[in-house]
Amino acid sequence: MKEELIKNKIRLIKDFPKEGVIYKDITLLLKDPITFRMIMNKFYERYKNIDIDMIVGIDSRGFIIGGALANMMGKGFVPARKKGKLPHEKISVHYNYEYSDATLEIHKDGINAGEKILIIDDQLATGGTCLAAINLVKKLGGDIVECAFIINVESLGGKKRINKEGHDVYSIVNLDK
Repeated sequence: MKEELIKNKIRLIKDFPKEGVIYKDITLLLKDPITFRMIMNKFYERYKNIDIDMIVGIDSRGFIIGGALANMMGKGFVPARKKGKLPHEKISVHYNYEYSDATLEIHKDGINAGEKILIIDDQLATGGTCLAAINLVKKLGGDIVECAFIINVESLGGKKRINKEGHDVYSIVNLDK
């Protein structure tokens, strides 16, 4: 089964970046051209016939899969970056996530009002980072088509939080913790 092959390439690292957190490392998945192609093809097949203007990738692994998918689909790509990484005029949202808090930023000219946006990242945990990206897109007038992830960590409730805000979530694999 393809999902099992993908799951087997996700390395679980206990107590990183802090005690009690189980980090889901996708570098083995990306390193293997077969599994990387599998995840990109799954995303492509899901979104190829959906009206999307732009893909927003969340810092930093969302840049890898979001950029690759934007290229495959012939769409533009906009990075949602951690504070202090964007050089031009930007908007910011401060948020909490699984083990800390942070600020996410996007260029003011990254999205035009009315554009249909796909938000993408490697994993969904508590949903804090994705909700920050949603808020940034909405501030710029973008319409969110869906939020997509390789991994959904079901036990942390991020999918429910995003659904509660009225947005759909797609993930390739689901993990319990």
